[in-house]
Order: sequence, then structure tokens, then C-alpha cells
Amino acid sequence: MKKVDRLRFGTAGIPISTPKPSTLTGIEQVKKLGLDAMELEFVRGVNLKPEMAKKIKYVAQKNDILLTAHAPYYINLNATEKAKREASKNRIIQSAERLHEAGGWSVVFHAGYYLKQEPSKVYDTIKSEIRDIVKTLQDKGVNVWIRPELTGKPTQFGSLNELIRISQEVEQVLPAIDFAHCHARNKGKYNSTEEWREMLSLLEEGLGRDALNNMHIHISGIEYSDKGEKNHLNLQESDMKWKDLLRVLKEFKVKGVVISESPNIEGDAILMKRKYEKIKV
Repeated sequence: MKKVDRLRFGTAGIPISTPKPSTLTGIEQVKKLGLDAMELEFVRGVNLKPEMAKKIKYVAQKNDILLTAHAPYYINLNATEKAKREASKNRIIQSAERLHEAGGWSVVFHAGYYLKQEPSKVYDTIKSEIRDIVKTLQDKGVNVWIRPELTGKPTQFGSLNELIRISQEVEQVLPAIDFAHCHARNKGKYNSTEEWREMLSLLEEGLGRDALNNMHIHISGIEYSDKGEKNHLNLQESDMKWKDLLRVLKEFKVKGVVISESPNIEGDAILMKRKYEKIKV
């Protein structure tokens, strides 16, 4: 797996300001904006052809842009119907294959729903399906991190403890840490220096320093209710104490990527990168 040299900042998809938007022009725009990462959004489906993936790899490497990908939203590795679970696995496999061909690093996905089942049973089902995905990818020589995401609703699989455990038990798997989702899932908690230190310490204790050297992070503002996440907001229109969060990331010497999922994707990515660079710890 490729090593990441620092904490990079980028956009969830093609920057809004991109002239004649495409993935290629989006990567070039990311560079012009002074950012150094971009997430390929396969959220409506994996519509990238292998030939285009090779062009994307060339342009990303030329501009020193680290690529990640978000697999389609239509994934539930705990679906009751086997056909739906298989389709979900295929979407993750396809996302990882295209990202690998594009020279990318890490693919993130929402693993599934509890469907009112016992969490331990759901954990076993999802772990088995992720293990299958990793085996298929390893057989094909696809070398990217597989990242179940910390999810924004208590009805979704993806608490921090579940993600640490699954990463311990399945190789090539690490968590994707969405700090806004964690804040929403826990009804407004996880919005303080102490709580973020606790999260990063748990990651390091459970998965070693490698986990902090290879973090795939999502940050945005978020609106939430007692049922968890409602929708993403721009940082400065939210209650997210994002400046304190950046300070904690610097304190723990985190490396990897921070992807802005705010509605103004590049605005908040630039805001975070500039703030991060000024922090002294």
C-alpha cells in the first residue's frame, strides 16, 4: 500500500468552480486551488471506464493529487436477500478496481443497516462479506484500502468500536472516520478536544500507529436530530468545532487525507487546509 507523506486536504468530487467539469479538469482545478486530494464520487454508480481511469492516474500523478473514492450509496452488506448482498459487494469491488486503475489509495463505503437485528449478528454478517470482498480484490492484485465508514445514524452499522474490531480481524481494512457523522450519530457529542483525543487514542491502541499514518477522514458541518444525521452543512453554518478538531489531528501527527463533504466542497477544504497549516502544537 502506498505511503502518505502528510495530511492532505481535498474535495468530495469535482470542485464546484471547475470550468467544463470532468474528473480530469477537476483534478487540475484541485491543484490550482492549492489542495492536494480529491475523492472520486461513484455514489450513483461506478461509471468510470478503465481507459479513462488510466488518464486520470496520469493527470493525478502529474499534479501530485491523492485520489480516494466513495462507493455507491446503494450498499447493504446485511441485506436479507442474498442477491442484494452480492450486488452490494460487486459495487465495492468495482469501485476499488477503478480506483486502483486510477492510481488511487482508499475506497470508502457505508457498510449496511442493522435492520433491527442483534448487532453482534450483523457484525458477523458484514465481516464475512468484507472478507469476501478483500479476497476477491487480492486475487485480482487490487491494492487499495477498504474503508467501512463511521456512519451518521444509530440504525446504520459503523460505530467506532465496530470499525476498529473489523479492521483488526480483516486485512487491508481500516476505518473511514467521518467526524461529522460521529457527532450526529451521538446526538451532538464528539465535538470536543477530549472526545477527539479519545477517538484517536482508541484507533492507535486498537490498530497501531499505522492507522493514524493512513487516515481517511471526512469533515463537514452537519444538521442532526435524535435519529442522527439529517444533512451536511458548511462548517461556518454549523456547531462543529472544526478548528479544535484540526488542532487534535496535528497534535496526533495524523497523516492521510481530509475530504470536505460540505455543500461548498472546495470552500471548506481550503479553509481547513489554511487553518491547519497555521496551527502550532
